[in-house]
Amino acid sequence: MDFKSVLKLLENGMKYPLPGKEAQLSMSPSPVDLRRFDAKLPSNYRKGSVLILLYPFEGKAFFPLIKRPEYLGVHSGQIAFPGGKMEEEDADEVETALREAWEEVGILPEQVKLIGRMSNLFIPTSNFLVSPILGYSEIIPDFVPEEREVARIIQTAISTFYEPTLRKQKVLEFSDNFRLDTPYFEVEKEMVWGATAMIISELLQILENGRK
Repeated sequence: MDFKSVLKLLENGMKYPLPGKEAQLSMSPSPVDLRRFDAKLPSNYRKGSVLILLYPFEGKAFFPLIKRPEYLGVHSGQIAFPGGKMEEEDADEVETALREAWEEVGILPEQVKLIGRMSNLFIPTSNFLVSPILGYSEIIPDFVPEEREVARIIQTAISTFYEPTLRKQKVLEFSDNFRLDTPYFEVEKEMVWGATAMIISELLQILENGRK
């Protein structure tokens, strides 16, 4: 999918109501954790943001994903969008996404042109309400991974997610009595699942809505 066509589709698609839960559920692990979609959040929930930054590479639309390092935490080694926790000095979720993307992978905030905000997604395991911020850059960012937070940057073509052979399913075993039947995208031999896959699913639906 070429860069300019994707931007036009997103511009059109964002005029419709966001797909939200319906699109997110299509890539949700099963059994579904219904806390993700509960209108009443825990009183101590935390806010966070991620940046989905589209940019042109050889005429096609790409965006960066990152692989988290191995650490003692629930998201150890997982594939994610650049992003993180809202800090007190952040004016809003957009500023959080831009700051985190700068800190983690070197995306200059002034390079980012905003398209809009996608549906929030609550992540019960880390108690974060994540706001996905959608934007684009007309040039390829000079990516620099922050080694403590980013093990790898994966420059990913949107067209990747339309290849049916890369949409897969497997059972993840976390303990003797806790398993998740998990849909995922396989990108460069990495498993893109959970909240990241759910956000990508909504992005793809917004693109489809843009064709109407």
